Amino acid sequence: MSRLRYAPDLFSILLIIAVALASFFPAAGTIAQGMEVATTFMVSLLFFLHGAKLSRQAIWAGIGHWRLHLAIFAATFILFPLLGWGLRPVLEPLVTPQIYMGVLFLCALPATVQSAIAFTAMARGNMPAAICSASASTLMGIVVTPILVGLLLKQNAASGNMLEAVGKISMQLLLPFVLGHLLRPVIAGFLANNSKLVKVVDQGSILLVVYTSFSAAVISGLWQQTPWPALIGVLALSAILLALVLGITTWSARRMGLSKEDEITLVFCGSKKSLVSGIPMAQVLFSAASVGSIVLPLMIFHQLQLMVCAVLAQRYASRAPSTP
Repeated sequence: MSRLRYAPDLFSILLIIAVALASFFPAAGTIAQGMEVATTFMVSLLFFLHGAKLSRQAIWAGIGHWRLHLAIFAATFILFPLLGWGLRPVLEPLVTPQIYMGVLFLCALPATVQSAIAFTAMARGNMPAAICSASASTLMGIVVTPILVGLLLKQNAASGNMLEAVGKISMQLLLPFVLGHLLRPVIAGFLANNSKLVKVVDQGSILLVVYTSFSAAVISGLWQQTPWPALIGVLALSAILLALVLGITTWSARRMGLSKEDEITLVFCGSKKSLVSGIPMAQVLFSAASVGSIVLPLMIFHQLQLMVCAVLAQRYASRAPSTP
């Protein structure tokens, strides 16, 4: 029985299968386009359902939780860049200087939205605060990330058309959430009687993101363009960076006296970096010849954070229910 307790759960196994399928059978062409449409739909449905689940009081409580939001923003835009810059003499020998530029770019990115919220939901964390912080982080990153890239890499960032990114985020995430909340009086009863539906959407959206993003990386030459020692170095570097951030955010949450639900939100929202935002930003901020090596650490870190946080979410979810 003790051995079964530490066996991987079904969702973790599905994540490994998704990575393996993307490595050997990556989605390409019309299939990849169809997967992107399915991913967009699942993420939008996720926000729609969570918008319908949350009460107006819970939303205002999430917006007003300023200490938690400041801690998440500090982890995303201060802690990550400081770790990437301060540990450069120690970690850069693990990879090439060009790839470490990608690590610094990774540290400057905003938090990912869908996986941070999905993991917070799976772990029974503070969902209103997670939605507010993750969405605000993505919007702030449009302005903050180019500034941080300029400071960390001495890179002159092109302005680009960031309004298009804001519009895409609003259409995919904020609009479904608002629509779901407006329809809450109509569908709240249905969701209460079908609670497993939201869980399926949570996990399904993560699996789709893993498969589609890793497929794109494989097709772009992830395994051919990177020597194995450097690839192992990126994996080790990503593991060190993620472990430090997870440890610091967990310690900070307990030091601040936050509830377990708020600790979960800080850990999952403060440790994520967005692949969806990162790749378009890299195309704007860097030359076409260097984009591949720049985004490689982001792609590996993205997959690693999904794997590790899936296990953490399951462990958090297995705790006893909180006393009202």
